[in-house]
Amino acid sequence: MKRIRFIVILLLMVNASRSQRPSGVPEVNPTTLQKNFQNWFKYQTTNIMLSTNFDGVDMKGKPLSKDQFFQKLNSGLFIPIRLKPIDKLVYKLYKIAPKADSSIKATIMQLAFDEYEHFKMEGKPFPKFDFTDLNGNVISNETMKGKFIIIKCWYIHCTACIEEFPAVNQLAAKYKERTDMQFLSLAEDTPAQLTAFLAKKPLSYAVVPNMKTYMNQALHLNGFPTHFILDKEGKMLKIVSDYESLNTALETLLKD
Repeated sequence: MKRIRFIVILLLMVNASRSQRPSGVPEVNPTTLQKNFQNWFKYQTTNIMLSTNFDGVDMKGKPLSKDQFFQKLNSGLFIPIRLKPIDKLVYKLYKIAPKADSSIKATIMQLAFDEYEHFKMEGKPFPKFDFTDLNGNVISNETMKGKFIIIKCWYIHCTACIEEFPAVNQLAAKYKERTDMQFLSLAEDTPAQLTAFLAKKPLSYAVVPNMKTYMNQALHLNGFPTHFILDKEGKMLKIVSDYESLNTALETLLKD
C-alpha cells in the first residue's frame, strides 16, 4: 500500500512539474521565418507585443523572469516566437540563424531595448509636470490626482502616431463616461502647427504643445508613439508602443 501511495504522489509531482512549463509548439517555423527580413518584420509587428503581460521561456522551455527574458533578447542572439495553443501568451527564445539578415537582429534588439526600458519604469512616479493644453487648461500632478491618466506621446510627422488616431479616438469615446479617467497627449509641435493639423485630423485627447524637450529629457523616449497609463497616485502602471497593447492593457488593468 505504501508503495502504491508513493507512486501516485510521484506521478502527481511529475504532472505538476510539467504543467508549470508551456507545452505549446511555435506558431511559425523559426528557421523559415528568418529566411528574409520582410517575413520577420511582418511577424514582429503583428505578433510580438513585449509590452503586454506574457510569460517567457528559454530554448529548453525553462521559465524566465521578464528581466532575464529582456536581457537575453538584448544580447542579439535570440528572437522570440509565440507558442501555441494561444490560450496564454508565451514567447520562447530561438537562436538567430547564422545566415539571417542582420536587420532581423537589429530590429529585435531595438524593440527589446525600448520595451525593457519601459518595463523598468513601471511602478515609478511619472515625472513632475505642469502643462497647459491648446485650450488653456492647466494639467499638473496635483490637478490629476485621483484619476487614471492615459498619455499619448507623438508628433505630426510620425506616420504611426497619426495612423492610430481613429483607434485612440474610439478608445477615448469608450471610456468617456468615466469621470476618473483623463486622456492627454504630449506633442513635439508648436501650437500653430498643431491647430492647423488637428483641424484636418482631430484627436479626442487634450493636446499639450512644445513637449519635445520634456519627452526627451524627462521621459527618455526613443520611439513614437508611446503611451503611458498612470494610476490614481500618478505612478506608471504600463508603458506601451501601440494602440493594440494600450487597449489590452486598459481592459486588464481596469478589470482588476
